Amino acid sequence: ADCAPRDLGPGTMADIATAKKTLDALKKAHNSGDAVKAASLLGTLKIAVSSFPALPPVFEQTKTAADELSIARDTFEMAVLHAVTSGNEAAAERDHAQLRPFYVDCRGLMPDSKLEPLITGLNLTRLLVQNRIAEFHVELETVPARVADSAHVAHAVALESDLMEGAYGKILQASMTPDALPAKEYAAFMASLALTVREEIAACIEKAYESVDAAAAARLMGCAPADVAAVASKRGWRGDGNGGFLFAEEKKAPSAEDIPAHELINQTLMYAKEMERIV
Repeated sequence: ADCAPRDLGPGTMADIATAKKTLDALKKAHNSGDAVKAASLLGTLKIAVSSFPALPPVFEQTKTAADELSIARDTFEMAVLHAVTSGNEAAAERDHAQLRPFYVDCRGLMPDSKLEPLITGLNLTRLLVQNRIAEFHVELETVPARVADSAHVAHAVALESDLMEGAYGKILQASMTPDALPAKEYAAFMASLALTVREEIAACIEKAYESVDAAAAARLMGCAPADVAAVASKRGWRGDGNGGFLFAEEKKAPSAEDIPAHELINQTLMYAKEMERIV
C-alpha cells in the first residue's frame, strides 16, 4: 500500500488541465513568433510545474506523474527554444540545464520527445558559438544513438569540423542560407557564429596583407562593403585615402641578430680576468 501512487485530489487534476492548456497556448505563441506572449506564458508555466511533486529529483509516485513529467519537460523545451530565438545564450544554457534531467533521468518514464534532436543540436551549436570545443565533445559523447543519428546533430558536427579545418566560407554560406538549416531556430546562433568567423578572417587579412581595398575585404569576409567599415573601425584599420585600408606594421619578435653577442663576450672575458686576478 505504501508503494501505491498517491492521489493528490481534484485540485491537482485541475492544475494539470490548466497547465496543458497553457502549454498549448505557449507552443502556438512560439510558432507564430509572438515572443512577448511566449515569455509571459513561460513564466506562468515555470511557476506551475515547480509545484509538481513527481519531478526529479523527488520522483514522487502520484497518479498524475506521467502528465507532470511530460508537461515539465515540454515547458523547459519551449523555454530553450524561446531563449535561442531571442538570442539569449545565457538563458538557453540555463534552461537546457533544467531540461537535462528529463532527458537523462526520466528516460523510460514517458515517451521520448520529438524535440530532443532539435534541442540537442541547438545546444551543441551554442557551445561552438561560445568556442567551448572541449565541452562540445563531452556533450556529444552523452548523446543517445537515436538522437546522434539525426540531421540536427550531424549539422553541429559538420560545423565543428569546418571550424577546426578553417573552412570559414562554408560557415558563412550556411549562415546566409537559412532555408538550408535543419530548423529556423538555428538562424540566431548561425548569425553569431558568422560574426566570430568574420573576426577570424579579418585577423588573417591583417597578417597576410599590408593593405586591402574594401571590396576585396568584403569578398573575403562574406559581407557587404558597407559592413567592412564597422570591422575596420573595431580593429583599428587606417584608411589609405582610396577606399582601402592599411594595417599597422606588426612588431617582429626578437631574433638572434638582436642579441649583442660581442658585448656579451667582452663582458664574460672581463669577468674571467677579474676572477683569475682575485684567485
